[in-house]
Amino acid sequence: GDLDQNLIADNISVVEGETATISCRVKNNDDSVIQLLNPNRQTIYFRDVRPLKDARFQLVNFSDNELRVSLSNVSLSDEGRYVCQLYSDPPQEAYANITVLVPPGNPIIESREDIVREGNETEITCTSMGSKPAATIRWMKGDKELQGKSKVEATYDRMFTVTSWLRFTVMREDDGVPVVCIVDHPAVKDFQTQKYLEVQYKPEVTIKVGFPQGLIREGENLELTCQAKGKPQPHQVNWVRVDDDVPSHAVITGSDLYIENLNKSYNGTYRCVASNSVGETYADYILYVRDALTTTPKPTTTTTTTISATTSPPDITQDSQAGPEAQRLDHAVIGGVVAVVVFAMLCLLIVLGRYFARHKGTYFTHEAKGADDAADADTAIINAEGGHNNSDEKKEYYI
Repeated sequence: GDLDQNLIADNISVVEGETATISCRVKNNDDSVIQLLNPNRQTIYFRDVRPLKDARFQLVNFSDNELRVSLSNVSLSDEGRYVCQLYSDPPQEAYANITVLVPPGNPIIESREDIVREGNETEITCTSMGSKPAATIRWMKGDKELQGKSKVEATYDRMFTVTSWLRFTVMREDDGVPVVCIVDHPAVKDFQTQKYLEVQYKPEVTIKVGFPQGLIREGENLELTCQAKGKPQPHQVNWVRVDDDVPSHAVITGSDLYIENLNKSYNGTYRCVASNSVGETYADYILYVRDALTTTPKPTTTTTTTISATTSPPDITQDSQAGPEAQRLDHAVIGGVVAVVVFAMLCLLIVLGRYFARHKGTYFTHEAKGADDAADADTAIINAEGGHNNSDEKKEYYI
C-alpha cells in the first residue's frame, strides 16, 4: 500500500447540549475495515456495529468511503480526541478533536452610582459568568468604543468568569446615553446588556432682551428674561445688580426683570444667578442708557433702532405688537427716511459740484488713496468711502 494518508477526519466544536457529528473518510477504499474509538480508545463503532453501550451515538452513514456518527446531547465529559482507524496495510489513524463550548450566562451590568455629577468619574462593571472558553468583553458609550479593564477567573471544570471595569469622566452630553457591555463568545451572537447614564450638571444661563430693541434711551422701559436649564432643573433664579442695589421700582416676577422709565442712574451690570443642587451659574447684562432724543426729529430714532436690531445677536426676539399706532409710526419712519436720503443726496450733489469746479486735480489723488491696495476702480471707491460706514456699524452694535 502507499504511505499517503488515505484516512481523513476533522476537528469539531460543539455547544454543550447540542449534537456533534464525527466523520471518518477514506479516499481510496480497498475493502479495509474502518472503526471509531473514543478518547479512552474504546470502540464506538466497528463498521456499522456499535459495541459501546451509549445510545447517544447513532450511525448517520456507513459506506465504502465513510463512517459518520452523531453524538447527541454533548456534555463537557465528551471532550477529547476521537480516533478513526483503517485496518489497511499498514493500518492508519486520523484524529477528530471534539471541543465543547459553554455559552456564558446573561451579562450582568452594575454601576457604582445611579446618578453622576458632571466632571466626576464613574465606574461600571460587567460580568460574564461560566463560559468555555473565556468570553471577551467590549464597551460602547453611544457609538464610541471605550477601553475597559478585564479579569479572567477559572472556575470549575475548564469554565471561566470574566469581569470588566469601565471608568470614565462624565459630561452633561452623556446624560441619557446608553453604556453597552458586549460579550463576544463563539457560542453566542449579539450578546449584550446596557445601562443609561444619568448625569447632573450646573445650570446653563442666558439673558434675553424683551424690549427695547437697539439703543436704549432715557424714559424707555426695559424687560429682561433669564433662561436657565440644568439637571436637576434650577430651583432658584435671582436678579442682582453688581456693586449696587436693583432700582427700587424694578419689578421682578420669577425670571423676568422689568424697569420702567429708565434714566442714567440705572446704568450698570444686571446679573441673573441660577442654582441647583450641583452649583450655581450666572449671566450678565450691561445696561447703558443714552440721552433721550429731543432735538432730532422722532423718525430718525426709529431708523437707528432698526439698524442695530439687525446687527444685534439673532436670539433676541423682536417685540412684534404692531397696533395702528405702530403702523402710523412706520409710515412716518418711511417718509422720514426718504426725506433724509433725498436731502442728503441733494447736499452731496451741490458739494460735489462746487468741489469739482474748484479742484479738478485733487479728486484723482483722493481716488488714488483708496486705490493703493485695491484690485479695480470699484473697490478703490469702496475703500475710500466704506471705512467710515463700518466703524459706524460697529459702534451701533457694541453699545
